[in-house]
Amino acid sequence: MTDSANSFSGAPGTDDESVRAELGRLRDSIDNIDAAVIHMLAERFKCTQQVGHLKAAHKLPPADPAREARQITRLRELAENAKLDPAFAEKFLNFIIAEVIRHHETIARA
Repeated sequence: MTDSANSFSGAPGTDDESVRAELGRLRDSIDNIDAAVIHMLAERFKCTQQVGHLKAAHKLPPADPAREARQITRLRELAENAKLDPAFAEKFLNFIIAEVIRHHETIARA
């Protein structure tokens, strides 16, 4: 979904063409980053699907709490280094982990 810089025309502070141009440039960057995030998540899930099939083939449990804890610690540290709220990074990773486990459970039942 692209949010045009002109969509806020008439709003306070948007009458200046340079402001609208900068807003458009920033939103274009956000759109590009969003696309990259989606593509990276798709790649990540391709890998986790392979893990799910390997676990199912060897009768391993869908969840690996020790690995998950290490990943959370690792991602929190990466977030801190990137000046991103580590609590947000942990919530995001927990959401992804829950989805991965759900996929692994589905694969194991197949």
